[in-house]
Amino acid sequence: MTSIHHHTPDALLNAYASGNLPHPFAVVVAAHVSLCLECRAALEAHQTVGGALLETTDVADVSSSLKADIMAQLDAPAPVEPTYTRSGVYPGPVMAALKGKPPRWKSLGLGVRQCILSADKEGSTRLLYIPSGRAVPDHSHSGMELTLVLQGSFSDETGQFGVGDLEIADSDLEHTPIAGAGAPCICLAATDAPLRFTSFVPRLLQPLFRI
Repeated sequence: MTSIHHHTPDALLNAYASGNLPHPFAVVVAAHVSLCLECRAALEAHQTVGGALLETTDVADVSSSLKADIMAQLDAPAPVEPTYTRSGVYPGPVMAALKGKPPRWKSLGLGVRQCILSADKEGSTRLLYIPSGRAVPDHSHSGMELTLVLQGSFSDETGQFGVGDLEIADSDLEHTPIAGAGAPCICLAATDAPLRFTSFVPRLLQPLFRI
């Protein structure tokens, strides 16, 4: 497997293990864990600690609204498991989001394409296809963005990211990702708020492309 240099931080792994990570980010973390032995081991450690804490927790009374709360959660997205199967460049959690079908790409212009996997009040998850040498317009972030490389590579102001690498961007980062040489860059990206584009045209098209 390709050497992975950019990993999922412990805080995100802990939130994922405890079921507190929003669904869009959980898909990306599950996909990364399915590719990364180091983060897989770290996740298992978090899950072991969580299990041990549950065994030592005192029994507590529950509210009368517990049944209603449980019924309300039945409509929530199912937990995303870091399944270790693959189909081409797509790891198991991405295959599950695609429902086993090939991505339905939609053009964003200049050869860049996207396939939206989910979009709701928690955020959005999408696949991005970026031809070699092509740049994503300069942008910053209103919230957090996780980007996992599935094929090819990209680089920006923070470094270079290859297959399996995870970039975490927040409101402090303004960057211009550029796909590397060789195969087109295919990424899995999740955001919890719209991007903030610097140029006028990307801002104008942003509602249409739901970015």
